[in-house]
Amino acid sequence: MRAALHTFTRWQVIAMLFLGFSAGLPFLLVFSTLNARLADIGVETATIGFFSWLGITYSIKVVWAPVVDRLKLPLLDKLLGKRRSWMILAQAGVALGLVLMANVDAVNAPTMMALCGLLVAFSSATQDVAIDAYRIEIAEPRLQAALVATYIFGYRLALLVAGAGALYLAEFWSWQVSYEVMAVLMGVGALTVLVIREPRVNHHSAAEDLAVTVARETARRAHLSPRMARLAGWFSAAIAGPFVDFFRRYRELSLFILVLIALYRISDISMGVMANPFYLTFMGFSKTEVADVTKIFGFFMTIGGSLLGGLLVVRYGVRPILVAGAALTAATNLLFVVVAQLPPDIVLLAVVVSADNLSGGIANVALIAWLSSMTSASFTATQYALFSSLMTLPGKFIGGFSGMVVFNYGYADFFFISAVMGVPAILLSWWLMGKGDRLDALSPAIDRSEYEEVGEQAVEGQGSQR
Repeated sequence: MRAALHTFTRWQVIAMLFLGFSAGLPFLLVFSTLNARLADIGVETATIGFFSWLGITYSIKVVWAPVVDRLKLPLLDKLLGKRRSWMILAQAGVALGLVLMANVDAVNAPTMMALCGLLVAFSSATQDVAIDAYRIEIAEPRLQAALVATYIFGYRLALLVAGAGALYLAEFWSWQVSYEVMAVLMGVGALTVLVIREPRVNHHSAAEDLAVTVARETARRAHLSPRMARLAGWFSAAIAGPFVDFFRRYRELSLFILVLIALYRISDISMGVMANPFYLTFMGFSKTEVADVTKIFGFFMTIGGSLLGGLLVVRYGVRPILVAGAALTAATNLLFVVVAQLPPDIVLLAVVVSADNLSGGIANVALIAWLSSMTSASFTATQYALFSSLMTLPGKFIGGFSGMVVFNYGYADFFFISAVMGVPAILLSWWLMGKGDRLDALSPAIDRSEYEEVGEQAVEGQGSQR
C-alpha cells in the first residue's frame, strides 16, 4: 500500500489534478449556474429551458473527436505537440466564451448569450476529448486509476468553484465579475499545459497504415487524383479507423465489452434521477438538510471513493475492482430500500448517502481505468469519446422512466428494481474477468518504453494482472 500511495507523487498524477479543475470549471457555467443567473435577472422560464440544449454538446463530442485525433493545428502543434495544442486552444475558447457571457445582456440579447454559451460548451467538450486522450497516453494502463482519481478530485473542486463560488461572487459583486473571474481561473489549465510534457506514444502507426492503404486502393479503383485519394485515406482513418480498430482487435469479445460499458452505470444513473424527490417530498427533509448531506458528505465521500479506488486498482488490478464496484453500487441501492421503509432519520440518510457516494467513486474510477486500458494510442480521442458516450446514454434514457416506476410502485420498489438492474453488470464484469488472459492478448500493444518513468515502485512486482 505504501508503494501504491507513492503513485500519487508522480508528475502525471499531479498534473491531472489541475487538468481536472480546468475540465470541470466550465460545466456548471453553462448549466445550473447559468440557469440561476438567467432566473436572477428576469429571463422567462421557457427561455431558460431552451438554454439546457447547450448540454447536448457534451453528449455528441464523439462526432468531432476524430478531428482532435487526426488534425495537427498549425504552429501550435510544432510548439506544444498534438494533445497540448488542442487543450490550450480549447481553454482559450472557454475563456473567450466566458468573457463574452460576462458582458452580454441576456434579457435583451438571449440569442447572443446562447451563442456565447455554445462557444463555452463546445470548447469545454473539446477540452474533455483532448484531456482524456492525454491522460490515456501519458502513463501505462495500471496507473490510469490514480490519474482518474486526481482528475475527479480536481473536477469536483472546480464544480464547487463554478457553483457556490460563482454564486457568492454574483451576490457580493455582480454576474459580470463572477464570469470574468471564472474566465481568469481557466488560466490554471493553460499554465498546466505549458508546464507538462507531451506524450511520447506513437499516435499515428495504425491510423497512418490505414490511411495509406485506403489511399492506394481508392486511387487504383476509383481513378482519383493522388490528392483526392490521400484525402479519402485521411477521412477513412479518422472516421472509420477507430471503430474498425476496436472490432478487429477485440473480435468476439467486442460486443460483450460494449454491452458491459452500456450496462455498468445503469443502476447508479437511473437511481440518481429520483434521489432528490425522494429526499424532499417522500422523506420530508429540508433543502438545507439535503444540501448538507448530499453536497458536503457526498463531495468528500466521492473524493474518498475515487482515491480509494485508485489505490485498489494499483494494488490489485482493474478487473477485480471493476467487479467489486458493480456489486457495491447495486448493494448501496438496496440500502435505500431500507431507508424508504423507516421513519425519516438524517443520520441514517447521511450514512447511506456516504456509502452510495463511496461505492460510486470506486466504481467510476475502475470503469474509466478499464476503458483507458482498452483504448488504442492510434485513435485515443475517438475511441474513448465513444466509450464515455456509451457509458452514460443508456442510463440517462432509462432514467427518464424512473418517475413512472415510482408513481406506480413506490420508492422502495423503485430502489429494489434499480439494484436488480445492476446484476447484469456484475455478472458480465465477472465473466470478462475470467477472460483476462484473452483480453490482455488483444489489448493495444503499446511500447511501454515510450511511457516516462515506467519503473516506479508503485507498479514493481505486480505482474501483468490488471
